[in-house]
Amino acid sequence: MPYPMPVFSSYCLRRTSHVGSHCLECYAFRPQFSSQQIGALAPRKEDAMTLIEISAPEFDVDLDIRYAGDDNFTGAPIYTRAACYLNFEAAEKLQKAIELAACMDLRFKVFDGFRPTEAVQALWDHTPDPMYLSHPSNGSPHSRGAAIDLTLIDEQGRELEMGTGFDAMTPLSHHGAVDISAVVQKNRAILLGLMSAAGWDFYQNEWWHYQLFRPRRYPTLSDGAAQTQMM
Repeated sequence: MPYPMPVFSSYCLRRTSHVGSHCLECYAFRPQFSSQQIGALAPRKEDAMTLIEISAPEFDVDLDIRYAGDDNFTGAPIYTRAACYLNFEAAEKLQKAIELAACMDLRFKVFDGFRPTEAVQALWDHTPDPMYLSHPSNGSPHSRGAAIDLTLIDEQGRELEMGTGFDAMTPLSHHGAVDISAVVQKNRAILLGLMSAAGWDFYQNEWWHYQLFRPRRYPTLSDGAAQTQMM
């Protein structure tokens, strides 16, 4: 369904002002909507509770679900199987990004999508760092099927250089980092441009993370509620 265009303000749930950055507590600049727009913004219940599996051939992406193996910051598997899901709106926006990337002979490699609430808790228990992880009580945009972690690959399937690996909890991972090469700056700008043009929001501290605007419109889901059988 089409969503109305909001007027954005820099008010944050932490009651702080942001200038050119986003907050993991509110997940984005908070839009202010007219009373006529509120009803149209609420996703239908069936859409909010249903996730779409992101897999070929419907979605032309490579999957490298890091939390299904030990190649992640915990050093151990979090998921019992490698799978990627998004809610309806996010899946539509991913498809648009895929189409835009194809015009540049580029594709996406996906590291994570829907993250069940059990996984959000497990990651926080391992590394309780609010700069890079959502506190479980706040609800991650990932657990709403409203966020995706990804990078770009070329026609040979090689990752474009982004300066750090996925989930590198360092200032070098931030948008606007200056201690990275010009090539990395360009590649990050391409990724940001493609995802932004497709309607995604970004998180300031992670070049790989993109999410829907106002993800709190969607409920957080456990593995059981989502029926993804990932935990």
